[in-house]
Amino acid sequence: MKTRFPTVTLIDHPLVQHKLTLLRDKRTSTAGFRRVAREISLLMCYEVTRDLPLHMVEIDTPLERMQAPQLAGKKLCFVPILRAGNGILDGMLEAVPGARVGHIGLYRDPHTLVPVEYYLKLPDDIRERLVIVVDPMLATGHSVSAGVARLKDSGATQIRVVCLIAAPEGLDTFTAEHPDVAVFTAAIDLGLDEHSFIRPGLGDAGDRLYGTK
Repeated sequence: MKTRFPTVTLIDHPLVQHKLTLLRDKRTSTAGFRRVAREISLLMCYEVTRDLPLHMVEIDTPLERMQAPQLAGKKLCFVPILRAGNGILDGMLEAVPGARVGHIGLYRDPHTLVPVEYYLKLPDDIRERLVIVVDPMLATGHSVSAGVARLKDSGATQIRVVCLIAAPEGLDTFTAEHPDVAVFTAAIDLGLDEHSFIRPGLGDAGDRLYGTK
């Protein structure tokens, strides 16, 4: 479903919304949170890859030869923003096991809120692939924006972003800096609190995935 942000798509499939509710619930255990995060990311992967190009190939079924559709060209590259992005990477790889994986390590300085890069590892052929950046929360938008800018500097030309929950403030920031990048999210929440956490949100996704505080 389209939103007031021209490049943002809200994934409102009932199963996605149901699983997001489980993730939001503070009673959901660490193990349960990991499991549901994997499940919801698998479902969201179907939506973000809906328009991948296909070409016809000839195969033999047990009965006869036929022309059948197959993904065309280079496959995808998933790039989680560490550490929480890894929590929704597994489901994506279940859907597209042949995809390459890059990593961007960013943390938000607690005083300035400016993202600081500490790690970057990408496939050599990144410019030939559709890059899907995965990060559970798009809060201020600064970290995802910095990650996408780094990907562009590395040669990526086809980029999409997938997050579970986004804040309007973060979407304003991100879409202003990267109007050419599509964003797919399961929810656009009310906004940010004084600590730049999304309300009502689901808490700190990394802490809930890994049982830390």
